[in-house]
Amino acid sequence: MTFTSNPPTSGTTLPDHTQLPESDGTFVKNWQEHPQSILLTDSITPILKQLIPDGQYCIGQDLGIYWRITDPPERGAEAPDWFYVPNVPPTLNGQIRRSYVLWQEYIAPLIVLEFASGNGSEERDKTPWTGKFWIYEQVIRPAFYGIYEVNKASVEVYHLIEGQYQLLPANERGHYPINPLGVELGIWQGEYQNAELPWLRWWDLQGNLLLTGEERAEQERERAELERQKSDRLMAQLRALGVEPEA
Repeated sequence: MTFTSNPPTSGTTLPDHTQLPESDGTFVKNWQEHPQSILLTDSITPILKQLIPDGQYCIGQDLGIYWRITDPPERGAEAPDWFYVPNVPPTLNGQIRRSYVLWQEYIAPLIVLEFASGNGSEERDKTPWTGKFWIYEQVIRPAFYGIYEVNKASVEVYHLIEGQYQLLPANERGHYPINPLGVELGIWQGEYQNAELPWLRWWDLQGNLLLTGEERAEQERERAELERQKSDRLMAQLRALGVEPEA
């Protein structure tokens, strides 16, 4: 594996995340990218807190992964829409990452997700040194690579096996198990942030949807309301029998 097409001369110090561009200056390709990333992060955070109670992990959303030295520097980076890296500190020397630099941190992401804005050809490009699929498979090497196409309401998930990506089959629920995380990835049709779409979401390995904080709060409100109604019915029945509940 190599991270540079033109190796630096002896004594050259490689740049870190504070010295590399954090953006290539382009706009986000579609409105859905940010809500989709937030949905994934929000719903999986309770699982990560259980798996990694010391918080030694990071999640990137449209964050550049630098894998080689180029001119200009941003040509040597890929910026997945969402990725997760275990066993790394959440900040570097107290600073929030501006990018994820492989020659600085060494640990590959466990999973990378791309949200295709077109027909997915960019995300499936296997051209050496320039194609996204090739770069993820041959250099960055996340264990799982997902390509989500909202227009098709579909997701493809690849697993790195003996150095090559193999397309994972869906299980009986139409989901893709990500066993190191104890979750499944799949498509959920529903409303999130005022948009009815086929969203990319997590489930546990028993097929239970992982809820966002807002969904968990709403579920708790509904549970409390059912308990209140049950209590009201019980008190009404007692009064009908001539018994004052307060007594």
